Amino acid sequence: MDVMTLLPLYEVDVPIRNSAGLRGVHVFTGRADSRSAAVRLAHEVYDQARAAQQAGLEIPSGRPDGWAARGYRPGWELDWKAATAGHWNDPYSRVRVSDFDL
Repeated sequence: MDVMTLLPLYEVDVPIRNSAGLRGVHVFTGRADSRSAAVRLAHEVYDQARAAQQAGLEIPSGRPDGWAARGYRPGWELDWKAATAGHWNDPYSRVRVSDFDL
């Protein structure tokens, strides 16, 4: 079995805002061994997507660990210091994240 599939799936929620005052949350998901690693990996794929967009290139597709940025919106600022991470809770699963010790 691949080591990546053994790592837990994380969700990273990053607050976003634009110059017009709109706010929201950008969500990333992928496999990691800790919350801090999940935030770091989400930040990496976001930076890669931004660099590709600014260079006029296609945004990279998903990595083997599942992390990817599906798009990039110029003019939106992500507040990485306020990012939160936790085990991903699939709304279609019969198992709840709260059933496990995080």
